[in-house]
Amino acid sequence: MSRRPALHSASVSAGWLILSAAITGLLGCGGSSSPSTSTSTSVVQNPPVGGYSGPAIAGKAFAGAQPLIGASVQLYSAGSSGNGSAGTALLTPAVTTDSAGSFSISSGYTCPGSGSEVYAIARGGKAGAAASANAAIAYFTALGPCSKLPATIVVNEVTTATGVYALAQFLAPGGNLGASATNAAGLENAFDTAAALADVSTGVSPGSSFASNGSSPAATINTLANALSACGVSAGSGCTPLLTAATRSGSAVPADTLDAALNIVHNPAANVAAVYSLALSSPVFAPGLSSGPADLTLYVDYSGGGLNLPTGLGVDGNGNVWVANYGNAASLFSPLGKPVFSNGITGFGLSASYGLAIDASNNAWIPNEPSTGLAGNSVSVLNPSGQSIAGVAGFTSGGLNYPISIDVDSDGSAWVVDYGNSHLTHLSSTGQALSGSSGYASPQLAFPVAVAIDGNHNAWVANQGSGTVTRVAMDGSQFTSYACCNAPSNLAIDRTGNVWLANFYSDSISEVSAGGAILSTGYTGGGLSHPQAIAIDGGGNLWIANYRGSSITELAGAGGGTPGTALSPSSGYGPHTAMRQSYSIAVDASGNLWISNLGSNTVTEFVGIAAPVRTPLVGPPSTP
Repeated sequence: MSRRPALHSASVSAGWLILSAAITGLLGCGGSSSPSTSTSTSVVQNPPVGGYSGPAIAGKAFAGAQPLIGASVQLYSAGSSGNGSAGTALLTPAVTTDSAGSFSISSGYTCPGSGSEVYAIARGGKAGAAASANAAIAYFTALGPCSKLPATIVVNEVTTATGVYALAQFLAPGGNLGASATNAAGLENAFDTAAALADVSTGVSPGSSFASNGSSPAATINTLANALSACGVSAGSGCTPLLTAATRSGSAVPADTLDAALNIVHNPAANVAAVYSLALSSPVFAPGLSSGPADLTLYVDYSGGGLNLPTGLGVDGNGNVWVANYGNAASLFSPLGKPVFSNGITGFGLSASYGLAIDASNNAWIPNEPSTGLAGNSVSVLNPSGQSIAGVAGFTSGGLNYPISIDVDSDGSAWVVDYGNSHLTHLSSTGQALSGSSGYASPQLAFPVAVAIDGNHNAWVANQGSGTVTRVAMDGSQFTSYACCNAPSNLAIDRTGNVWLANFYSDSISEVSAGGAILSTGYTGGGLSHPQAIAIDGGGNLWIANYRGSSITELAGAGGGTPGTALSPSSGYGPHTAMRQSYSIAVDASGNLWISNLGSNTVTEFVGIAAPVRTPLVGPPSTP
């Protein structure tokens, strides 16, 4: 029985030509300043306790390549009572764009706090010399924290597309944008992602903060922007094709371009041909996609950072992404995909690593198998500074024997699967063996390859050799196995205790209840192709990394509807990515998916596609 898949060794520059001259004039780079007829704000001075006075902003709104004239522009601070909660309007009255699409916002408006995330929406107005205003226009720009707002901004279709992609999980129809008060980091990272995807001062994708080691997603962004432009430059019924293409079964027709964009991003495989056709009819932004895409997901492939046959992956509490490598190194990336350590981290016992888990202090736990010249049979523990807290060789107690998988419990202890002798090692937070000198043993463990901890501190182990999953009591006193699967490669546990297992050889997912009832021996569809790993998002849906297919799969979870229903298309999402032999998958607190690709030495991020999850993932997933 094969214990795991065989190993293999293994930027688009975006320009925006049509509007460059107009934007140069706005920024004062060799051109005139904003026209003197720009409308200024009048500000109501009624600051809340702890309020922060916002700076002056000069802006310009566009519909395609034309100035957006007579549009109402309002600033909002994001809500804090949950995802999609209503923001707070900051200007009284809102400002109106002039004949050049320009507007001016005076300083002195009050944000709830210096870190309040601020966004702008331009509504209505007409495109250039159009005969009448277009009530379906609603363009959006994510600006960032009130204390760091840019002096100049652009509101156009590109900033709308990037803002909606990055903030999809925090947006609701009508332009409402908010997060829970306990997920400030997730919201902040999402705003930073929007700024990396498009420069808010020029309206061009990507922005200056986009990671140089990432593949530019500008073509997809510009394609959606062009589809929005097909509505923006028209009037009246001219928006019908976009609003129709963005209407989803059982839902109302979106009211405007912002709601249309949100529908498209939330349903990236629906009506793709119609959206692409609209983009071709209004090719304002370049480059766009050269052919019709399989879907309109937005993804970035990242390289560098010491990636060398990447395997296990996890997200810490700040949104940083840790990656284990079979090539004797660990990698760490910022929430924007930039390597924290240019060549990765080596030493500290790192050797032929497959697994990774992150504890509540954001330390990465990585099990190490022996490899040429390296001892292995250890667990390295690295802090965010890249230093070991497990000594120079990692933790070595407990009879570790070709350790392949690891999970960290809420009590700080770690459970490790020993593939070499089919044992299970339990380590304290300081590396002391809690399972004796040789680990817990049972004939029920047969070529175990993965472990996950439930809310009652039980360890669930996937046995690739017997097609079973075994529940192990926290003190190792009881082993109970359930026949469920076909060579399970990995597993995940949802918030209600259901265990989901990836069946590598049957292209399916099994479900076992917390009590051991077999709920399904194989959900299929949605692009499943030798599924290797499972992540569960904040809404309870499953996201699967496919080792033999260059795509990801989404299945409905146990939280609603029909569990196991394929939500992704038959080819999965993102079949056009650079993903090869995807090994691990994780959801972050901004709703992004991160996948390690063993076969292409990359990490892929799907932007804003999943419901946010509290990170680090210690215990079953929950909303932040």
